Amino acid sequence: MRGVVGPLGQRDGIDAVRVRLPAGDWATLRDHLVERYARVIGVARVDAMLAEGAFVGADGRSVTGGEPYAAGRSLWFHREFPPETPVPFEVGIVHLDERIVVADKPHFLATTPRGRHVTETALARLRRDLGLPRLQPAHRLDRLTAGLVLFVVRPEDRGAYQTLFRDRRVRKEYEALAPYAPGPAAVTVRSHIVKERGVLTAYEVPGAEPNSESRIERVERRGDLARYRLVPETGRTHQLRVHMSALGVPILDDPLYPVVREDGPEDHGRPLRLLARALEFTDPFGGSPVRFESRLRLAWPG
Repeated sequence: MRGVVGPLGQRDGIDAVRVRLPAGDWATLRDHLVERYARVIGVARVDAMLAEGAFVGADGRSVTGGEPYAAGRSLWFHREFPPETPVPFEVGIVHLDERIVVADKPHFLATTPRGRHVTETALARLRRDLGLPRLQPAHRLDRLTAGLVLFVVRPEDRGAYQTLFRDRRVRKEYEALAPYAPGPAAVTVRSHIVKERGVLTAYEVPGAEPNSESRIERVERRGDLARYRLVPETGRTHQLRVHMSALGVPILDDPLYPVVREDGPEDHGRPLRLLARALEFTDPFGGSPVRFESRLRLAWPG
């Protein structure tokens, strides 16, 4: 389905859904759409969407439920999303050119649509605000982490930037606020981290071959707290949060490590004190070394 340009533009920064009609013996389009979607949205809603002209063909014209079914045909429609709680922070722009956008993602905002976060995501906002409907991320940043995310303006350039991240040719630098711990100002942590699908937290497997590595440096102390520079050499899910917790200095206001916080409304005044501070790499097109730094700052509590 990649490369097929549909007749419907984006809505709130989100692409329309393409439906490819499979082989089958349905008599009409309605028969197939009811069987396909009624369990999710109900028969009445399928009929209402047909009546509203929500399903369109390749020519952009609305289809009717009584049309004969034709396998191989494509239809498009816009999904309906439940209301989302707005994230009350702006997405900053650190750099913008014809190939890339380097954005400062705020805490609590997902990078890309997933689960219950769809329109309230950095990707959807940037597509709308910048008028760049083909914008795509080259990598992802956890929803609760703030800081730099690199987006690619043109789909044909995306692979080159994704390859940089895949091959670990991007130096990432993070900053965190956590309890002060006496001892060496800098340590390297290596461990085997596992993140199971559907489980909120990742965990370390003692004695297993390390698959993660983080350099952790204490750069400032304020009483019982400290500011740390974190440089991950690998990119395991929640890696920095797991390693900081394992050292006995969990990142401030982390809702998962070392203890999972009870589910409830998010407090936007208590973000995870973790910031993706810098991205550094050699541009795959110009061949020049580049470094981008976040304009966000972590707030000390109190």
